[in-house]
Order: sequence, then structure tokens, then C-alpha cells
Amino acid sequence: MRQPWIIGVSGASGTPYARAVITALLDAGESVDLVVSRAARLTLLDETGATIRDAHWKDDVSAWLGRDLGDLVYWPAGDLAAGPSSGSYPARGMAVVPASTAACAGIAIGLSKDLLQRAAEVNLKERRRTVVVPRETPVTRSHLEHLIALVDAGAVVLPASPGFYGSGADATAGQLVDFIAGKVLDSLGVDHNLMRRWSGRLGERR
Repeated sequence: MRQPWIIGVSGASGTPYARAVITALLDAGESVDLVVSRAARLTLLDETGATIRDAHWKDDVSAWLGRDLGDLVYWPAGDLAAGPSSGSYPARGMAVVPASTAACAGIAIGLSKDLLQRAAEVNLKERRRTVVVPRETPVTRSHLEHLIALVDAGAVVLPASPGFYGSGADATAGQLVDFIAGKVLDSLGVDHNLMRRWSGRLGERR
């Protein structure tokens, strides 16, 4: 039985994080269900020049990722009758990357504004691994309250705050993106080689 990881891409800046996570999951032989919010399409266009149209999603997502799609299924964000909207859909878990403050709030209060929010709420109620990657700074009290509510519901809140110990102060943007993508996969329990791990010895990297 197919058991995909659901990847939700919301409208926050940080679409390269989503691309890195999706690519790593596909490289690991995992199945992926992709949901891109309406706001995320605008961010994706602004940050990468890529467009994703529901009617042409295979070509558009393949062009964005720069690879074949493997076992990837795309669900329109407006389709609230889609598989991931139901707890009986056999998903392994979900990551919302990047997660806008609006998406975090909607998930935290059970708004189910679109398929992304509904799928995340379903994964939380079914006690499946759910990772939320907020990329917003600074934050307000209401942002923090919504993140606390997500933690209380069982989500892993994983801010897009890359570490430098794996690559040093001269790290490239790609290395910093891969660090966060690697932390997401760690939280999902999926093996990867996206980042160098702390060895416990100062000055030594592996």
C-alpha cells in the first residue's frame, strides 16, 4: 500500500527549503504528496520564476524540481475532497515547509481554509509525524501562541534557522538550505546525507 509523506508549501518565503525536502524524499525512494497553497504559487514565482498550474502540474513541478517526479502526486489546494483531507488516507506524516504565520494559525485553530491546513490538522489528530517549518522574523505574541498550540497538538516546530557547524561561516546558500531540509528529514525519520553532523569534537567535521 502506498504511504506517502505529504509536503505542504505555504506562502512564506523559503520555497528552496521545500524543493530540497521533496528532492531528498524522492532520492530516498519515498512517496510524496504535494500541496501548494495559492499564496505559495506567488512566492514560488517570485523566488524561482516557476509556475505550478493544476492542469499542467506534472510538467510544472518537474521543471521546478529539475528532475523526474518519481512517486509524486500533486493535489490542488482547493480540493477539500482530496485524499489527504481524510484520516483514513494512508499518509505517513506531513511537513509544512515553509510555513507562513497564516498557515500556522489556521492549522493551530483547525480552520481548514484549504487542503494544506486540513491535511495538517488530519495528521495531527491521527497522531502522525507532523513538522512545521516557520520562516518569519521577528515574531509576535500571537505567532508564538499558535506555535505553542501546534507543539501541544503533537507537531514538531522546526524554525528555518540553519546551523553553521557543518560548513562554517563561508557556507553557501545551498548548504544552509540543505541543513534545514536535513533537520526536517530527521524529524520525519528518513535517512539522508544532506548535512554534516556534529561529531562532538571542536574543529572536526564529518
